[in-house]
Amino acid sequence: MPASRPPARPQPPLAWPPGFQAEQPPRLLDAVRAQVRYRHYSLRTEEVYVRWVRSFVRFHEMRHPLELAQPEIEAFLGWLATERNVSPSTHRQALSALLFLYQKVLNTPVPWMDDIGRPQQQRRLPVVLAQDEVLRVLAVLDEMQHAAPSGGPAFYAAHGLFGRLLYGTGMRLMEGLRLRVKDIDFRQRAIIVREGKGAHDRLVMLPAALEAPLREQLDRVRALWQADRAAGAAPVQLPYALDRKYPRAGLSWSWFWVFPGAQPSQDPRGAGERRHHVHDQSFQRVFRRALDQAGIDKPASPHTLRHSFATHLLQAGYDIRTVQELLGHADVSTTMIYTHVLRLGGGAVRSPLDHLAPTVFSPAPASPQPAPPRAREPEPFYALPCLQALSPAPARPAAALWPA
Repeated sequence: MPASRPPARPQPPLAWPPGFQAEQPPRLLDAVRAQVRYRHYSLRTEEVYVRWVRSFVRFHEMRHPLELAQPEIEAFLGWLATERNVSPSTHRQALSALLFLYQKVLNTPVPWMDDIGRPQQQRRLPVVLAQDEVLRVLAVLDEMQHAAPSGGPAFYAAHGLFGRLLYGTGMRLMEGLRLRVKDIDFRQRAIIVREGKGAHDRLVMLPAALEAPLREQLDRVRALWQADRAAGAAPVQLPYALDRKYPRAGLSWSWFWVFPGAQPSQDPRGAGERRHHVHDQSFQRVFRRALDQAGIDKPASPHTLRHSFATHLLQAGYDIRTVQELLGHADVSTTMIYTHVLRLGGGAVRSPLDHLAPTVFSPAPASPQPAPPRAREPEPFYALPCLQALSPAPARPAAALWPA
């Protein structure tokens, strides 16, 4: 930390974004939230930027950012890299938050920002599960269903079904959790992904193996929706200002969640208590337990199912442009990361070690032994991932899932 403090510079009052009406100027973090929402950034971006600004101010002993400049920012970023040992992506995320703070919130020219070093983005190969590993994880997820609170409708958060949905469509975790009833088209066997990464919509296939399980899930969810309507519960959250344009849309069945939470919760942006979808961390914890029980030691996460989806499609012979559209990538170079699996065995090149006689590394056996088979190049794989084999196990009663 800097030993001496520079003289404080005059602090112009923070201003709300255009259209905001308030008698008092906003506090620093409130101004950050207002500017993020004015630019229609996601809730996750808002939470991340607020957290980094708070950490930056606390690092410099609660001094106002207008009193700080390039040396203080470099000291904070250097502390993250050396003391906290953060990854390059986290380093860049913190720098982006500080750039947003000075340029968009404080309206301060920062020509010295170009002199601050930026870590190079590292290319990492994705973790991919083999098809038999996917089967083992999904089988464990079938046993991890939790019932709704006592007194509520008979509803189950079908973790096995949700895992199959992520693997069978290549959706991201939040894209699957935010699915509405209206987004599933059984007639066309398609699912519309709304507001994906980059605020883009896209169309993905509805696996035939999931058609019947999804209909059963919607039947269970409809009972939950009817119970909410009978209890006079608040409508579900709608994007943008649709709740004012269509006041009763949030109460309709078509806007209800496909995977709703078991209990109502507080809206993260202060809209009161309402029923949201299943929390993302809830499924992440269940998925980690499923990996342990399945005996898989790979550092996998729910996003690994998306990597496995793309990898298995490429192994099945589908062209990379088709996979790009299904994944929603803006550039095909992003999809090219999955082509590493097509270079099995170093691009189908057999190692010279495999040509050596086994006697070079082991003494001759006491008795004559048949010669071991020579290593072969890996066989190409052209069959689609068999989703029919991934159909969920039949539903079990709550008493069987949760013994007394």
